[in-house]
Amino acid sequence: MKKIKNKLKRKLRNRKKLAKVNTDRFRISINKSLNNLSAQIIDDFQRKTLVSVSSNEEEIRKKKVKKMEKSTLTGEILAKRAKEKNISKVFFDRGSYKYHGRIKTFAETLRKNGLKF
Repeated sequence: MKKIKNKLKRKLRNRKKLAKVNTDRFRISINKSLNNLSAQIIDDFQRKTLVSVSSNEEEIRKKKVKKMEKSTLTGEILAKRAKEKNISKVFFDRGSYKYHGRIKTFAETLRKNGLKF
């Protein structure tokens, strides 16, 4: 129970801090499971998902890669799709996940491919 409460507290704390930043930027929301990673870029004012990507997609699933490499590929695809929609400024909502491992690799890949946050 304590672990669940800590995750919920962390998620709410992050969202509260990020609400101050949300003036002219879109939000990147992350969802991580044991084997996969999915992310979406959300416009909070219109409440719509603009771009999404998942490591369950066929082009990533075909490649037999490890989880860290999946997060790198997922980040590259999301950055490419965001550029096609002319999205460059975003803020990173890691949710209840700590900023290390696959989440950190994903974020660094996004930065390397041109998204600013």
